[in-house]
Amino acid sequence: MTLGKYLQSAFLNRWNLLFFGGASVFAYLTGKPEFFLPLVLAGEIAYVGLLGTHPKYQRYVEAQEAKVTRGDGFQSAEQILQQIVKSLPSAALQRFEALRDRCLELRRLSVAMKDPVQATSPPPLESLQLQGLDRLLWIFLRLLYTQHSLGKFLEKTSMDQVRKEADRIDGRLKSIPADIQDPHMHKVRKALEDNVETCKVRLGNFEKARDNAELVGLEIDRLESKIRSLSELGVNRQEPDFISGQVDQVASSMMSTEKTMTDLRFATGIEMLDEHVPELLRSQTIKATQ
Repeated sequence: MTLGKYLQSAFLNRWNLLFFGGASVFAYLTGKPEFFLPLVLAGEIAYVGLLGTHPKYQRYVEAQEAKVTRGDGFQSAEQILQQIVKSLPSAALQRFEALRDRCLELRRLSVAMKDPVQATSPPPLESLQLQGLDRLLWIFLRLLYTQHSLGKFLEKTSMDQVRKEADRIDGRLKSIPADIQDPHMHKVRKALEDNVETCKVRLGNFEKARDNAELVGLEIDRLESKIRSLSELGVNRQEPDFISGQVDQVASSMMSTEKTMTDLRFATGIEMLDEHVPELLRSQTIKATQ
């Protein structure tokens, strides 16, 4: 989002418009608009400039825009969530739920430290922290699904069989000259060439899945530790801006991991969404499905 959009959002805020309009009317009612109106304009420019360039307000605007944008893709994100939940074994779902509950429980402790009276009420995480943690939990859930899918893919695929099939087809291909003139045999050769390429792709996919299976497991452990650390940080440091920054740093460090999951979609069988994130902390979807 550009700076102009932040400034426009600050100016079009209903409270700002009410104040600006009222101040302008007052300037005319004084009988000296040439004196007061420039002061009103100067104050308005200063206010919009300060608010529009403030990092916290910019994150707020981005969050609101994302919320509106997410409306069109929400159903798709929910469908993918349901597909993941239905496919994951109970042990993986329990691991995710334990991590999710840990975040909520630590937030309750944080609320209790601030105001014991509110400790029994629903723990409303700051919206920015909620969105950031939702994204991290979504990555974590997708990693669990990727790990599960890779395991099933490797169990069902035999590299030795694929290699034997490739060698058999390649041997038959070599028996047909590349410059053969017979139309039928020319088509046969083309079909064999295509089959050889398909076998190479399958071998490449198997090697990619095998090489990444261990990596995905390590990334699951790493992200789980990061999320627990962030949730504990929320108890010890009551600084939303600092915590939001830490969440963003962790999310940025997972970009390569998200790309790996996208590259492994041949094993997972679904196209992962980059922008639409289900509300995992506030939703009971997973527990209800279980």
